[in-house]
Amino acid sequence: MSYLQYFQIPELDRRLLKVWLRNKDVFMKNIKLNFLPPFLEPILYLLAMGFGLGTFVDDIGGVSYAQFIAPALIAVSVMYASFFECTYSSYVRMYYQKTFDAIIATPLIIEDVIAGELFWGATRSAINALVMVPVIAAFGLIDLKYALLIIPFAFLAGLLFACIGMCFTALTPNIMVLEYPALLFITPMFLFSGTFFPLEVLPEPIQYFAFAFLPLTHIVRVIRSLAYGSLELSLLSSLLWIFMASLLFFVLSMNLMKKKLIV
Repeated sequence: MSYLQYFQIPELDRRLLKVWLRNKDVFMKNIKLNFLPPFLEPILYLLAMGFGLGTFVDDIGGVSYAQFIAPALIAVSVMYASFFECTYSSYVRMYYQKTFDAIIATPLIIEDVIAGELFWGATRSAINALVMVPVIAAFGLIDLKYALLIIPFAFLAGLLFACIGMCFTALTPNIMVLEYPALLFITPMFLFSGTFFPLEVLPEPIQYFAFAFLPLTHIVRVIRSLAYGSLELSLLSSLLWIFMASLLFFVLSMNLMKKKLIV
């Protein structure tokens, strides 16, 4: 079979909102528990690393260490929320709970289910940003006026990681295998995407690799600029990278999951 089948443009319908609403309703039933991690994580990280470890770190680019890592914490939360929603959570709904089978038995089709899952994953990222931005702003580490733009941007960034996560979900033979992309893909990005130290301190080949292949590098860059209120024309390259990668992995994830569910 031709590899071109994995890049066929999927047909989308507003019925996918039914899947999105179903996941939203489940989320709202445990809203207090779901809001706790994005609320507490930035506080704990800032206290331990920003204000604790940060006392031993000189200013980075004219800002304190706490100010440097604060936007990156939002970016990391955006990555985690959508990626794990569309890997472990989607796999559970698909394989163990048989939610996908039940939905497809209605007038909804496979494309509606997959797209609904992807857009819900992106929404989870936007929700995390919505919670984290005011918390970090309360510490006086970001410019809230510009940082509010992080919330809609988090949806786009979340969609990218949701699509990447769904590709892994489509390819994995069992849920335990999902530990590998979490360990070999997500963890390196967490550490080497300009989150806790500037990329410039790394060897040039690693810098080029991070900009070329690690999505979190571009997301950290955009969120950090929004948090500081320093919008530069050079950010367009990162925005273009994120948009093109989102489009590519959206199409790929839709076709990979469609093949998995049909088989």
